Amino acid sequence: MNEAEIKGRVAAFLGEHDPGADRLEFLRARFDAGLAWVWYPEGLGGLGAPRELQQVVERELADTPQINGGIQAIGLGMAAPTILAFGTEEQKRRFLRPLWTGEEVWCQLFSEPGAGSDLATLGTRAVRDGDEWVVDGQKVWTSGAHHSRWAILVTRTDPDVPKHRGMTYFICDMHAPGVEVRPLRQITGEAEFNEVFLTGVRLPDDLRLGAVGDGWRVAQTTLMNERVAIGGAPTRRGGGVMSAVLGAWREQPELRTHDLHQRLLELWVEAEVTRLSGARLREQLVAGHPGPEGSGMKLSFARMNQALTGFDLEFRRDLGYDDWAFRRSENVDFYGRGPGYRYLRAKGNSIEGGTSEILRNIISERVLGLPSEPRVDKDVPWKDLPR
Repeated sequence: MNEAEIKGRVAAFLGEHDPGADRLEFLRARFDAGLAWVWYPEGLGGLGAPRELQQVVERELADTPQINGGIQAIGLGMAAPTILAFGTEEQKRRFLRPLWTGEEVWCQLFSEPGAGSDLATLGTRAVRDGDEWVVDGQKVWTSGAHHSRWAILVTRTDPDVPKHRGMTYFICDMHAPGVEVRPLRQITGEAEFNEVFLTGVRLPDDLRLGAVGDGWRVAQTTLMNERVAIGGAPTRRGGGVMSAVLGAWREQPELRTHDLHQRLLELWVEAEVTRLSGARLREQLVAGHPGPEGSGMKLSFARMNQALTGFDLEFRRDLGYDDWAFRRSENVDFYGRGPGYRYLRAKGNSIEGGTSEILRNIISERVLGLPSEPRVDKDVPWKDLPR
């Protein structure tokens, strides 16, 4: 399939479906037409076409109803590719369509109070009881859990083997009895994050993704896609936070200095290198699944966001943020709102989605081939690890 054929498909689709009619029905029809993720298989929102043709679809449908990336980011960027890679045919057909249309929002139950950067030490237990699993534990830093219908969940099912084994991956019903969501207030005053307590939560075995004990391998697929989703999303030249910085620079020439000008030029060059590296990464994805290179993009994304938002505040000489009221956030927004909010929110970029310190380890070992740090707990049964 080529660009002309894709454009023909889009034209035929628009001839049958009015973008100005019901938004949800339009999105459902788009999924059914294979124009959600064109590289996915037919019947699952795609056409089995080359991945790069998705850009053609997005351009042709730019003025039609769109999915909400801020609310659906975890479902689209993490849950969907994991379900596609490890789900049964029944799971794919049950979950992918409402996930893409936004009818069902997803969250991620990975990190725990004692298992953040070292996720493999997680202790949330899942014990089999016939055709069900009983889950007990606590998860933390869960974006959007307060409005999610489903979650991707990693648990410990065998404590007698080393930490990277004995883990099993599930789809968790966030409305199941025993699931409790509590807000975590952030530096901005908002609570887009949560902690989630799981007490005797019963999950049927048909909500398991992958084999029992193979949860780490499934989770690696999620994590690699997460880093690509955060750091490798397409951006236009001078877009993102850079757009706000340039706008302020043009509008307030009286605040410019020679030193600030030099620093802005350096940031522009870095931003362009990051943007072009992201384009190269997306081309690599055409040939296969994301690899450790996504860690580099996520690392660069965090550094650039923090540097640009800091520069923006220094240039404006005003935090410009005075709304510290506690409120529930319905959307994750890295770029919108005022400069003070962007500066404060960017502080979390080097923690969420993989800390910058851990990502540097991944890059050094898996991309550059440097020797790994000694890991004395690698072959120790999980139950014998000090806690």
